[in-house]
Parts: sequence; structure tokens; C-alpha cells
Amino acid sequence: MGSTRELHIYVDGRIVPRSDARVSVFDASFQSGDAVWEGLRVYDGVVFRLDEHLDRLWRSAKAVEITIPLTRAALSDVVYATLDANGFRDGVHIRLMVTRGERLTSGMNPRNVTGRATIVMIPELKPVPQSPPGIRLRTVGIRRPEPDVLDPGIHSANQLNSILAKLEANRAGVDGALMLDRAGFVAETDSSNVFIVRDGVLATPWSTACLHGITRRATIELARAGGREVWERQVSLFDVYSADEVFTTGTVQELVAVVEIDGRVIGAGTPGPVTADLLAAYRRLVRSERGSMHATRA
Repeated sequence: MGSTRELHIYVDGRIVPRSDARVSVFDASFQSGDAVWEGLRVYDGVVFRLDEHLDRLWRSAKAVEITIPLTRAALSDVVYATLDANGFRDGVHIRLMVTRGERLTSGMNPRNVTGRATIVMIPELKPVPQSPPGIRLRTVGIRRPEPDVLDPGIHSANQLNSILAKLEANRAGVDGALMLDRAGFVAETDSSNVFIVRDGVLATPWSTACLHGITRRATIELARAGGREVWERQVSLFDVYSADEVFTTGTVQELVAVVEIDGRVIGAGTPGPVTADLLAAYRRLVRSERGSMHATRA
């Protein structure tokens, strides 16, 4: 449903066809990536952990001094109104962006923006594979910034760091980039958090140089609830090369096994049992949680 007609997008107070969706060339996001954003996923008509996503959005906006021009309740209503306009209920990814707004003149100074922030919401049908194949990663030279450069707690629309990493991965002919922090420890991929499994114990890098991922947090909760030990710690390349399993987490892809890193086969070279168990648990979770104020719509 909704896939045979033009996509409808929320832009600054209106839901319009994709062909009519526009922001100004003076918008701070277009000129400088001056915006914050969230990626949301919809299951059975409900956005998974919408409250947590809105918490992160508001924290990011506060950190960069962007005032979101809607209340949380109003923004939540807009999310569901945009879904309704497209007839979308499942297998949907939403990119929700809040930019600083339109500038009076070009230039990075936030004082050049005198009006209110711009909100854009793009829902797209992006179902995840029932049995996702394993992916291959390559360690790249581009490092992830740490809090003294750009705090990863700010979910910023300026993603050039990750894009440069992805360019390296593309040239290497692999699926994604494994990015390190400045000390040489694993941070994340160009688009997701990373976990390793050894002897049934999970480890994931500290969130000092990686996104404070909501899927990451849910995975930690699920693993611990299932009796598995989980450590947040420094993870080296030796750790990932010698792991029994490696997998990534993110809103777009859920949990995906990594079967090769830098030409080294991980484990048996196929998605491992711990990854499979956690993916199954995650999929049960996303279709059972009804924490949204809009749960009755499901």
C-alpha cells in the first residue's frame, strides 16, 4: 500500500508530494549540514521507541542551540500523519530532520538565521530481509571524531566523516567501512554500531566515538535479559579479527552479521548463532512493544 503512488513528505508544516518538496538554498542544512536528525522504523503501524528517538533529538537540538518549533506531542502527531498520507504501516524507515532554518545570507554564523527551524520528514518503504546475508567490512583511514572534536552524542546531519569512510569502502569493493577512534580502537562502521562475540560474551565499543544508538541499547538490554554477559569497553582490531562473531546494529538494518573484515573470515564466515538469536529476539521486541501514545492505531 502506498508504493504505487508518489511519496508524500512533510516539509515545514505541510505534507506535499515528493515533486513539490523543497527547502531554501539558504537553509542552514543545505549550506552547512547545520541540522539534527533521527532515523525511525515503523512496525505494525507503530514507530519503535519513538519516545527514545525524540529524547535524543531534543538533546541533540539543545546541544547545538536549535529550538524545535513543535512540542513532542505535536511532532509525534506529524510522524503518524505523514505515515497516513502515504498509507504506510510496516517496513518503513523515516528520516526526521530539524534544520536551524533559513539564513538571511550565506555564512556559518547561526545569527544569520532569524526565523524558526525547518522540519522535514521523509518516510520510505525499506523492508529488511528476513534472513540478511553477512556483510564484508574494510578498516579505513578516516577516524571517528571524539567529544573534543565533535561529540558523537550530537546526531548531526553533517555526515561528511562517514561519507569519506564509505568512499574508501566503495573503492575497496566491500559493503561498509570499519572506523577507528584516534587511539586506534574500533568505534563503529560508517552507518552502524558494532558488537563482537567471543565464547558467548558480547562486547561493544564505548560510546565515546560512536553514535549512542537506540538499536545498540536495545540489543544490550536483550542480551542481558537473556542471561548473556555484555561489556562496553575498548575493542581492538585483534578483538574483531579473532571474534567468534561480529555484527552491526542500526535502525535501518536491525542486526546484521559481519562475515569478513580486512580479508579475514570472521568465525565460520556465516551469520553465527548468537547473532541469529539476538536478531530473533529483537524482531519479537519491535512487534511487541507498544510504548507509543499512538499504539492504539496499530
